Amino acid sequence: MARGNGPQVTNLHHFRVDVFLSVIDLQLQELENRFSEVTKDLLVCMSCFNLSNQFASFDKEKLIQLAKFYPNDFPTAEIIVFDRALQNFIVTMRTDDRFWNLKTINELSMKLVETGKHKTHDRVYLLLKLVLTLPVATASVERVFSGMTQVKDKLRNSMGDQMLNDCLITYLEKDLFLNVNMDDIINRYQNMKSRTEQL
Repeated sequence: MARGNGPQVTNLHHFRVDVFLSVIDLQLQELENRFSEVTKDLLVCMSCFNLSNQFASFDKEKLIQLAKFYPNDFPTAEIIVFDRALQNFIVTMRTDDRFWNLKTINELSMKLVETGKHKTHDRVYLLLKLVLTLPVATASVERVFSGMTQVKDKLRNSMGDQMLNDCLITYLEKDLFLNVNMDDIINRYQNMKSRTEQL
């Protein structure tokens, strides 16, 4: 086949297929490697609280699946009732124009309280609160693990659990401990019954 008769590749085609789609594939692979299936399911279910276009992404089945991640708050026997509560909630949100211009789920939770709808839709409001606290709880756990790598180094590798807990608390809450008077610490230490020497 002659060189001039081959398919012509435009710059647009090159950037769209060879560059853009390759970058998207790399990003998707990175997300696949970083998050487990449960975490991905959790994130997809949480996205059903998206407020854009009058709750266009609202998916009752996924929100029920999200509630099942919290069996202590949403027992199996309550899921059928929760199904109806979600249906009532979405009808209210789509017909009440006070909820139309909200941008975030934080604004949604505040507007529910402001309008008193958090009492009417108490189970949905509970699920919304759980969704809002999840990133904070995750960040707190990551902060503790990060602190543990600082506290438990090679020199302190053999410390017991109680000593590790005590060191972690003082490391993570150092702002609180800066307000503690050194004389109070010395007096507390001297008053311990196991101490035989005075400082």
